Amino acid sequence: MWYLIPGLGADERVFRRLRLMGEVRVLTWLPPQSPAEPLAYYAARLAQAVQIDEPCWLVGVSFGGLLAQEIGRLRPLARIVLISSLSSPRDLPPLLRLAGATGLHRLLPFGMLKWLPRLAQWFFGARGGTEYRLLRQILADTDPQFARWATAQLLCWPGPGLPAVRLHGTRDRLLPAGAGPIDYLVPGAGHFLIVSHAATVSDFLNRLAVTG
Repeated sequence: MWYLIPGLGADERVFRRLRLMGEVRVLTWLPPQSPAEPLAYYAARLAQAVQIDEPCWLVGVSFGGLLAQEIGRLRPLARIVLISSLSSPRDLPPLLRLAGATGLHRLLPFGMLKWLPRLAQWFFGARGGTEYRLLRQILADTDPQFARWATAQLLCWPGPGLPAVRLHGTRDRLLPAGAGPIDYLVPGAGHFLIVSHAATVSDFLNRLAVTG
């Protein structure tokens, strides 16, 4: 069983190109109960969709990787895969660590990137055509309140991370790979790896499921 957790503001659309063996379920974002709801509390609510006695894979993309690890603390039979995500707070780039430590992220004009789609395209590494259109749709549909809450949780996540398999693009400008070990670096892929290199990701995940 695959449980897929999208990134900040994204939804099941980013997984449409995947071709995975077995049953697949995308976990749907819930509204935070308050602007200060801790990530662990949020993860406990999201984990209600995951059977507690079921061996499964939790695949988290970007911010969804943090949720995969927090849910993994509550579902000991789950195995975790991180795509374009963090395995530890130490994986955050120095500038983002500074923003989290100083609270500078609170001054960000959330929703700005949807008005600067070409800048967003560069940051995410989305190619033209359908990838660019999908990114624009996702940015347009993102709830600014959810984005503000999720960004604060990302920048202030205390960890610790859980053992996980990691896939990352070599050209990820939004969340570079960091110092932690990467199991599979995808050459030329950016932060939009789950879409732009879906065939590569599918192949890796299917082989992982077979070999364990």
